Amino acid sequence: MTDLFPLATTADEQERGAKVAVLPVGSFEQHGAHLPLATDTIIAATLAKAVAEAYPVLHLPPVTISCSHEHAGWAGTVSISARTLHAVVTDVAASLTASGVERLVLVNGHGGNYVLSNVVQEAAGALALFPGVADWQAAHTAAGLRTSLDDDMHAGELETSILLHAHPHLVRPGHEEADHVTDREHLLTLGLRAYTESGVVGRPSLASAAKGHVVLDTLVQRFATVLDVLVSGKAR
Repeated sequence: MTDLFPLATTADEQERGAKVAVLPVGSFEQHGAHLPLATDTIIAATLAKAVAEAYPVLHLPPVTISCSHEHAGWAGTVSISARTLHAVVTDVAASLTASGVERLVLVNGHGGNYVLSNVVQEAAGALALFPGVADWQAAHTAAGLRTSLDDDMHAGELETSILLHAHPHLVRPGHEEADHVTDREHLLTLGLRAYTESGVVGRPSLASAAKGHVVLDTLVQRFATVLDVLVSGKAR
């Protein structure tokens, strides 16, 4: 998995002269029995790497633990507070600014990192959050995923498809029988364990490498607009 970490030297980056950086933010939380705890980090890092290969940006290593408190009912899940994640991301942004990189895109792989929206809001044009709901929906439609984004919350068709495409060796047997769809009206109060024993919310049985390929390609294409808006400061 070392290929997901940026391996450029300082000389490489000086030559690149990037004005925008991408910081993948993942998590370390249960993803059922068929996906690794690091799934969100792997997805965020995979997307950030693909973006860095397509655009002239500074590729940063991932934040690997974040706000996964709703998954605390399963072994292996580890969280930090929203305050700590806020501090980490704003410190990274400040460090980048000191070195001449004044724009930062947070490539978020975990839906529970709500605080990242506030970090971007407070930055007043210096930060962006990617992918957004519209980006995920566009990728979902392009790939022909059959489970809605709301129903496919966790370790379902979307995430399993991305890993089947990019890192198939990480997907363990059993996802074909792991489907579980449920409402989650009081998720933040009760945690996910109140709604699923397996930890899965979605239909991983519908996942395929082909769908994952289209999802990633679509997201990389849509990053162009985010980059343009961040650099120009104008809506598109």
